[in-house]
Amino acid sequence: MSIATDFAPTEGLDRPSSPAIAIHNLNHWFGHGDLKKQVLFDINLEIHRGEIVLVTGPSGSGKTTLLTLIGGLRSVQNGSLSVLGRELHHANTEALVLARRYNGYIFQAHNLHRSLTAAQNVQMGLALHQALSAQEIRSRAIEMLELVGLGHRIDYYPDDLSGGQKQRVAIARALASHPQIVLADEPTAALDSQSGREVVNLMHGLAKQQGCTILMVTHDNRILDIADRVVSVEDGRLVSSSRSS
Repeated sequence: MSIATDFAPTEGLDRPSSPAIAIHNLNHWFGHGDLKKQVLFDINLEIHRGEIVLVTGPSGSGKTTLLTLIGGLRSVQNGSLSVLGRELHHANTEALVLARRYNGYIFQAHNLHRSLTAAQNVQMGLALHQALSAQEIRSRAIEMLELVGLGHRIDYYPDDLSGGQKQRVAIARALASHPQIVLADEPTAALDSQSGREVVNLMHGLAKQQGCTILMVTHDNRILDIADRVVSVEDGRLVSSSRSS
């Protein structure tokens, strides 16, 4: 089954030949005054359309901070960070909200609403797309759940799903709007090895089908083989970037 990509990019997004993500001399700090601490140092990185990049490194190395900056969840303080041709440095709140509409987010905690069914949780990922009717949103949610193998669980609540099934719902929600970029933060950390592999393979297959770019933070060495490239971060610095063998 395939999904029609009917969410057209708006004017001003990048040309296909340009990087999906371009980072130059990016620095970031937390805190103020005497408590101010630099957490990212002179990050330079380009990620191209359709590329799957894994970001590895010790806890506290700055991986998640980098991911949230790329996702428009934090304001860029210093340097250049361009996503789909939009510069996020000096972007106001409205511009950051607009940038987030082109992203899909998958986190370690699936962040499903316990009071909503699987289908209703996926429908939330489509709520901002006013061109779709309520019936179209429901149909798209069910279609995505079928693609992730949960067509028989569309009306189940999160408490009635396994950990792997909850993460599949989160993937369906993230990919339902056909995002141009998927940002994933430790999506397999709470899963056993088999469920983790299934979830990552699912992300890989659907993302390749939809032609989107994946940037995934992970400590899981068992999934490095899905990457086009592995980037390592230590103490807030990019220390290596290598093609996956």
